[in-house]
Amino acid sequence: MPLPDNTQFFAAAPKGMTTPLALELLALGAYDVRETNAGVSFAGNQEIAYRVCLWSRVANRVLMPIAKLRAATPEQLYDGVKAIAWENHMDVRGTLAVECTAVSSVLTHTHYAALKTKDAIVDRMRDLFGERPSVDVEQPDLRINLHLRNDQARISLDLSGGSLHRRGYRSAGAHAPLKENLAAAILLLADWPAIARAGGPLLDPLCGSATLLIEGAWIAGDVAPGLMREHYGFLGWRGHDPELWGMLLREAQARRTRGLENLPSIRGYDGDAEAVQAALLNVESAGLLGKVHIERRTLGGGKPESASAPGLLAVNPPYGARLGNASELRTLYAQLGTLMRSLPAWHAAVFTGNPELAAYIGLRSQRAQEMFNGPIECHLFHYRVPMPSADAVPDVAQQISAGAEMFANRLRKNLKQSQRWAQREGVSCYRVYDGDLPEYALAVDLYHEAATAARHVHVQEYQAPSSIDPEKAQQRLQEALAVLPQVLDVPVERVYFKTRRRQKGVAQYEKFSEGGYYVEVNEGGLRFQVNFTDYLDTGLFLDHRPTRALLRELAQGKRFLNLFAYTGTASVYAAAGGARTTTTVDMSRTYLDWAQRNMARNGYTGSEHQFLQHDCLAWLSEQAQSAPGSFDLIFLDPPTFSNSKRMTDNFDVQRDHVVLLRDVLQLLIPGGVLVFSNNFRRFKLDGAALENVEIEDLTQKTIPKDFERNPRIHHCWKILKVS
Repeated sequence: MPLPDNTQFFAAAPKGMTTPLALELLALGAYDVRETNAGVSFAGNQEIAYRVCLWSRVANRVLMPIAKLRAATPEQLYDGVKAIAWENHMDVRGTLAVECTAVSSVLTHTHYAALKTKDAIVDRMRDLFGERPSVDVEQPDLRINLHLRNDQARISLDLSGGSLHRRGYRSAGAHAPLKENLAAAILLLADWPAIARAGGPLLDPLCGSATLLIEGAWIAGDVAPGLMREHYGFLGWRGHDPELWGMLLREAQARRTRGLENLPSIRGYDGDAEAVQAALLNVESAGLLGKVHIERRTLGGGKPESASAPGLLAVNPPYGARLGNASELRTLYAQLGTLMRSLPAWHAAVFTGNPELAAYIGLRSQRAQEMFNGPIECHLFHYRVPMPSADAVPDVAQQISAGAEMFANRLRKNLKQSQRWAQREGVSCYRVYDGDLPEYALAVDLYHEAATAARHVHVQEYQAPSSIDPEKAQQRLQEALAVLPQVLDVPVERVYFKTRRRQKGVAQYEKFSEGGYYVEVNEGGLRFQVNFTDYLDTGLFLDHRPTRALLRELAQGKRFLNLFAYTGTASVYAAAGGARTTTTVDMSRTYLDWAQRNMARNGYTGSEHQFLQHDCLAWLSEQAQSAPGSFDLIFLDPPTFSNSKRMTDNFDVQRDHVVLLRDVLQLLIPGGVLVFSNNFRRFKLDGAALENVEIEDLTQKTIPKDFERNPRIHHCWKILKVS
């Protein structure tokens, strides 16, 4: 007996894909279509259910609920399932499998709940017929879906019999291929069906195993995505209508033959030979040999056959785990942007798991949609490439927004002023923008490479407050990163971006990547290595430039101690000022090695220069007792927080600075000088708690001109030990 017209069904789909799925279902004749977090419910008859299984490009599964029952205990679940007339759905000699999911339910052990459901089914069949069906988890005659929520059980038959994303054409795959239904959803959201009907081409310049291209060809060619599947869940169901199914298959085959006769141009390129080989095998398996063009080319060389008709560029570029370990990806996204701008009036859809990288494309996206590639949260950015104008000023900011142009103008003004000052003062690394416009909360530092004077730009985004709309913040970030290369005259691959969040404990020292790429810069006639990719900071605190100069002035003939030394830049300045000895202490071996390289680059390699790897607080406490009066000049720049074993609690510079300073002063000779600095904005020095000292606040004197917009970037005091 066929299903009634108002039978309820549920099509499952991942988050972000339910809207195109709902539109699909309406087009296939379903009604009472309603989106949920996990998919779309709909109503229809048996033909509509079959059509959805055969034609849905987005759904994972098609379920037909047959019962809803109370399941607060295993016994309730068993009794309820056993009461269902399973003999109407399967043969006693057939096979079955049960899959279970659970949300907010007492029965949380899904495997146990599935076993109880299976037991109830086979026990009923044994009671009725004296024998029982078997279990086949791979390809059963009947696949049963059990969903537990709030102690209610929904029992459904899985008509799809397995995820519908498995079309049957994928014979090989490149790294991390898109699932077929995700690729189809991307194309549907990018309006590919309308573009294809108008004769527009499809281009994927980083095609991998060609999933986007194959799905695009099947959409344009009216090919049912389920036509190549060998198994469906309803084929072993007792309610299956073979005649109806055969009619739908014949219809789909005829539509495929007609649809593939007049496909638009569909082309894909990839620079990886293995990916191209996989793509060619998949294209052939999908019946598209000679209809989808695949070729090995680099990104810059992958152009459409003709750019005269506006088409769709759809791409899933690599995005890495973090921006910091993928500087080469910035270049790739910039090249992608260059390619996109060469296709005026085209649409573009860029699917990426790293939205920060999308900013390097250099075009403003029309909208961004949150989607998931398996467990990875991703974004689909939609672009409409502008038409070039003969009268247009070639300014990226004008292509983006009025806000971006305002940012660009402020950046130009700052750069002009900074360059004059920097040339006059002989400064080659300096800040050119520091959150001047609240909407663009960035710090932008310009570094000139010592050997070539090549420019590098280090960009840090201040974490936006929770009151700021994340989508707006992301859009402004894209705009700013698109503007920076042009205004600062720097290739996009030499723009390095990071997000600065409030750090505690050792988190501030965590690596971003393992790039190991160092650049040499000059400061104060000295040479230093900086690293733009691997850490939050570069290895050279630019705001401490005057503080380092002060240490050089004070260092002649002195025994110098640098605590929490980081990359040892203060030690280099002290050595350059004629320090008799330098002692550089830090807990990180990486930073000490870096400090030693900085010293060696400036010719300071003798035994009078020591490098000690210690927990600075523990070392200081020990030295204060065992070697008082060992130093004449000390530079102390502790972190705001630290997880030191010396403290019963984590070190907090505001709470613990008096104890810290007393220990440091123990190491000074009478008449010795301590230069104490920290960057905790709300820090208050408790000078009254320190005895026999003269304290001079140097904060204003040590804020360089390029940091005047941010006068609380650090605090600094000169503390003279009187006796």
